[in-house]
Amino acid sequence: MSEQWSLTPEQTELVDRQVEDLMRGIVEIVPKEAFRDKIAKSVVTGKPLNIKLGMDPSAPDVHIGHTVVLHKLRQFQEYGHHVQMLIGDFTGRIGDPSGKSETRKVLTSEQVATNAQTYVEQYGKIIDMDKATLYYNSEWLSKLNFEDVIQLSGNLTVARMLEREDFNNRYKNNLPISIHEFFYPLMQGYDSVAMDTDIEVGGTDQTFNLMMGRQLQDAYGKEKQVALTLPLIEGLDGVRKMSKSLNNYIGIDEEPNEIFGKSMSIPDELMIKYYKLATDIPLEEVEALEKGLADGSVHPRDAKQNLGKHFVEMYHGKEAAEEAQRYFQTVFTKRALPEDLPVVKWEKDREISLIDLLVELNMMPSKGEARRMIKNGGVKINEEKQEDIQTTITVEDEMIVQVGKRKFAKLTV
Repeated sequence: MSEQWSLTPEQTELVDRQVEDLMRGIVEIVPKEAFRDKIAKSVVTGKPLNIKLGMDPSAPDVHIGHTVVLHKLRQFQEYGHHVQMLIGDFTGRIGDPSGKSETRKVLTSEQVATNAQTYVEQYGKIIDMDKATLYYNSEWLSKLNFEDVIQLSGNLTVARMLEREDFNNRYKNNLPISIHEFFYPLMQGYDSVAMDTDIEVGGTDQTFNLMMGRQLQDAYGKEKQVALTLPLIEGLDGVRKMSKSLNNYIGIDEEPNEIFGKSMSIPDELMIKYYKLATDIPLEEVEALEKGLADGSVHPRDAKQNLGKHFVEMYHGKEAAEEAQRYFQTVFTKRALPEDLPVVKWEKDREISLIDLLVELNMMPSKGEARRMIKNGGVKINEEKQEDIQTTITVEDEMIVQVGKRKFAKLTV
């Protein structure tokens, strides 16, 4: 039931502004009326809301897709609310089964610790970590005894769990579902109980887990949180969710030239979505850009360059952004080699296969990847395309090796 708060005209204006701003880019708020009530309660009492984001450290790098929820957290911070950053060091040993067609591999404690530290360092590029509290759910989950676990599991039926699309599909296709996977949403929901969370944010693929927090808070006599979901960003392929494993991502810790170059590969139809969800550019500017793209007064290439420059500036600074743009324009627009080619001193055999050369220069991670790049016409020696995977190269002084559009090496002997 919606609570009523007696607001002054000034407080009403502040609540309206917060609600309007914080709803930017949101897919769903459950329940919507409770969201406004919580904002109003915070304004009247002067007490910040607890805003939770839980992330299992299953991979060590943050990419643009992850930043959608991080930007939302920063918005909450700007209105004075308290951000609860939860590192699922306990749940991370199980792995979130959301969207998975098979049981995930269990992470070791060492892997979890390493990945968690990387996440924390990268979070700070978007939100103010000095104004956030970092939690590790092993603090309370590891202390539950078996009786506690039985009591916790009594709050959910198997039928309810099988309503999840991923579990339902696996069940119908006679694929294994481990019992411990059923405990993942229970544990994530219990996190909200332990942390007294008011609002939990997550991607649309996390809706079931976020709703579990509401159910368990109610079961344990707590005020129920509001579940707030944001859209998932498609990766550079324009189809699948951005993911490092699918190699369709832009990592926020990548080199400036790499971020800028990848930004130029964003499909035209997804540009505005990236602008709206992954940047802090004012909405009115984005809407003006969208109009310009529609009427032809703005070229998609220029819009992408602006987006790439903004991404680099966000994560590496203004100077790096300007340099990355100059680099791109020099190499791709003017079709010239960059002036600051990385120089590699070659001290190995002068005669070497092209495949081995690419691997030795760390320009390709493996021989298999090198073969594919050569076959796809992505390798040049002194600006001449190399298409024969059997080619043997004689390394010469000042020989220039190029892989793809952004990797260069100038060899000296």
